[in-house]
Amino acid sequence: MTTTTGTGIALLVIGAILSFAVRDSISGVNLTLIGYICMGAGLLAVILGLVTNAQATRRTNVVEHRDEQA
Repeated sequence: MTTTTGTGIALLVIGAILSFAVRDSISGVNLTLIGYICMGAGLLAVILGLVTNAQATRRTNVVEHRDEQA
């Protein structure tokens, strides 16, 4: 699990808390909307983290050894 995936999970949790659990209001700030934005960013970060991790594990290194006999 990469840092991007962990950050995405944290954003998802923070966004869910802001969207569904916080009932306070701040003048001029919609906490529910901010929560949804955090959840969207978290979902995007998790997807990007999983895609980049899948690409990193799919790489193979080819090493060629030659024995020169002259």
